[in-house]
Amino acid sequence: MSPPPAAAPFPRIRPATAADAAAIVAIYNHYVRETVVTFEEDPLPTEEMAGRLRAVEETGLPWLVIETAQGVQGYSYATRWHGRCAYRFTAEITVYLAPEAGGQGLGSALYRALFAELAQRGFRTALGAIALPNAASVALHEKFGMAQVGQFREVGYKFERWIDVGYWQGTITAACHERPGGQDVPLPDPPSAPQSTP
Repeated sequence: MSPPPAAAPFPRIRPATAADAAAIVAIYNHYVRETVVTFEEDPLPTEEMAGRLRAVEETGLPWLVIETAQGVQGYSYATRWHGRCAYRFTAEITVYLAPEAGGQGLGSALYRALFAELAQRGFRTALGAIALPNAASVALHEKFGMAQVGQFREVGYKFERWIDVGYWQGTITAACHERPGGQDVPLPDPPSAPQSTP
């Protein structure tokens, strides 16, 4: 009998499953309780996060987790930008890391994998909303060629202060190629847009 295949080395990225909901909600609830990164104010129960994960999965969009020897240390997912049909090639993207997992390249690894998944599904445009100021998140999005396209002023109110939200936009085929040191990377021609089914 042959031995089972060896597990992929850490860190590793894989699709999230319902079994990850507790780890995901533990990461997310830190940001709910301690930061303005999310505008939710009440920590979520695991069941609510499991439902959100299921909803993303049912739309055919990716939800990924990144694991290290310490377990799930972050996640990233995409949602439809809007429900209207003409928006069908645009996704809003999100990434969260455990507080102790920053500065290790895990956010970049998650976005690299997420953009690749979206490109395979025929998406054209990625949008990211960032509560400002957030230098780390801005740097991550711009590392993947995204640029700020707008800013809504004082649209959130949390921890007794008003918060602006900026929007960053990128073309998915371009975003799959990081720009090390801010230098442009030559890109292949983008694929033709996928055709919708009636």
